[in-house]
Amino acid sequence: MALRPVRMQKVGLLGLRDEEERILTLLHDLRIAQVEPLSPEAMAELAPERGTETSRRVGDEALRFRGLLSALPPTGAAPPRRFDSLADVLAAAQTVPIDAEVGELKREDDRLLTEEKGVRDTLDLLDKLAFYPDRLEYLRSANFLSFYGEAKPEALSELRSLLPGAADAQVIPGPSDDETSRFLLILRPVGADALSRTAQSHGIHLTTIPPLSGTTREEREAVSQRLSTIAARRAEITARLQEIAAQWYPTVVSIAEALEIENRKSEVLAKLGAGRSTFALEAWVPARDVPRLESIVQQATQGRVYFYVVSTTEEPPTIMGNPRGVRRFEFFIRFYSLPQATEWDPTLIFSIVFPVFFGLMLGDWGYGLTILLICIWMIRGFPGARHLPRVGRNFVKLIMGPKGMQQLAWALVPGCLIAIALGFVFDEFFGVHVLHLLFGLPTIADPLSARNVGLLLKIAGFFGLGMVTLGFALGALKEYFHHHRRGAIGKVGGIAFAWGIAFFGLQVIEFHKLPPPFDLTTDLSVVGLAVGIALLVSGEGVFGILGLIDIVSHILSYTRLVGILLASVVLALVINDIAVLLWHGLGPIVGILLAAIVIVGGQAFNVIIGVFEPGIQGARLIFVEHFSKYYSGNGKPFRPFGAPRTHTLSSVNAEGTAVATPFVQDPTS
Repeated sequence: MALRPVRMQKVGLLGLRDEEERILTLLHDLRIAQVEPLSPEAMAELAPERGTETSRRVGDEALRFRGLLSALPPTGAAPPRRFDSLADVLAAAQTVPIDAEVGELKREDDRLLTEEKGVRDTLDLLDKLAFYPDRLEYLRSANFLSFYGEAKPEALSELRSLLPGAADAQVIPGPSDDETSRFLLILRPVGADALSRTAQSHGIHLTTIPPLSGTTREEREAVSQRLSTIAARRAEITARLQEIAAQWYPTVVSIAEALEIENRKSEVLAKLGAGRSTFALEAWVPARDVPRLESIVQQATQGRVYFYVVSTTEEPPTIMGNPRGVRRFEFFIRFYSLPQATEWDPTLIFSIVFPVFFGLMLGDWGYGLTILLICIWMIRGFPGARHLPRVGRNFVKLIMGPKGMQQLAWALVPGCLIAIALGFVFDEFFGVHVLHLLFGLPTIADPLSARNVGLLLKIAGFFGLGMVTLGFALGALKEYFHHHRRGAIGKVGGIAFAWGIAFFGLQVIEFHKLPPPFDLTTDLSVVGLAVGIALLVSGEGVFGILGLIDIVSHILSYTRLVGILLASVVLALVINDIAVLLWHGLGPIVGILLAAIVIVGGQAFNVIIGVFEPGIQGARLIFVEHFSKYYSGNGKPFRPFGAPRTHTLSSVNAEGTAVATPFVQDPTS
């Protein structure tokens, strides 16, 4: 478990132009190199690599096959296909003759889909116009306009009063209720502007009557027949596309993937340099993978590639190399800011401290068990979520997507377990000392007793002292490794001042007066304060003096751990007490019913608070009071060149060696 991101190395390679395609394919399939623009020093000896006519042809073919994939329904998977060269890919693309038929079928289907929507809208309008007994052709004239409308009754009355008399408006009422008036409106074109303004301002929905001739019943039969004809033809098109896909889809999908790979390789060419017979590229690679990369490329080219290390002061991209369990907490770090490749990765610290803070602030095994079960439900993919109210589901989606919710659930599980354990210590179960009531067991540590509150505050203070000290220690090491000696001195001064003020505060609390009796502890506190202030001023100047208040406030800020715990316990007690009063005060039936509502609703509300408050405040204590001592963030994510293959075979064997079959260079490139 390292506290640093994966160490990166910028490397370059110089190879023969004839092997450029082969090497780029290997880099793509390895996916361990982020190709960068060639450095000015190297580019001074070379010219920019430029795309060829073949590259443009690859782009056109890739676009063509994307269209085929979007039109053809997916069929059963076929074994991955190997392409030994770009020439093989382009040759295979020319053997696919289905463009014209697939394109014609797809265009016809799109046209029918548009028509189908219009026909369905017309059918819906005819159902609404069933109250009109005459032929619809009577509503079509150059001298007047016809609309079907729906509005609130008061809005319809307002519409009638606002239309000018010259419009000669006629309203034919339809079936209505207290909420909605349905009507047919006929008026002269002179009233069109007034109608549009009024409808928009009063929320009146108007639909233009389409050019139909017969009665609503006659037209409905004709429109329904047209809808059936469209559905039948679309079914024929779908069946034919499925026949074509059964024969050609595996070929199309493999060629499409190969073309996308070649397209990505063409995009990388702009970052390369080229000579008459050589080319060069530079890339960021994890230092651990550099020997592997060099070995595979040298093996594939029979040693005809020159590798070199690029000396640079650029900030490398970041890979967070945490083990699986810790990796689940990277979600929080990325949410805050990605670490730079040359600073500490605080994911390990967060994975240890955040669950402790969350569990301490929750401190109830009833709430902890409830939230744990919710987390397990989220991790399992929200089974049965469709039965939840739509309002609740939409609210959750606004906060975070399903994947993010699962990541959050995994991170909350350890905190819930700690909350359950502390809940047994505090004997808190939804605010009730249930172990004492049921089994007569003594409560080990009631969080509301004055003695325990003081003890918990001291524990929270020591948490704060430890986190501030760790933050300053990591900050001092960071400054030292970056050769900022004065910054390192200032961070050490922060540690000395933090411990000095802590010892001083403990003495004041112990003796309840200023100044406390002088003894060893007092001497250490005075020495710590003096040394801390001197080092802070020496390292950071005036800003060091301003930082003294921050150090005190940051340590004291951790007392909110206890404040949130006590607030949760008190709120649970209030909910329970109100329920008991209702039970005893309103009789056995009404009282029990209202008490149950208060218990369920109130405790559910407290569970929600038990997720948000400990989660937000626990993360805040780490982000603000701890990270501010050493963490900069704003790292650049590592984006390796390449993508997984699904329908084509990789140029790298499972054993980690290059495929023996050589790539043949396209003679037209």
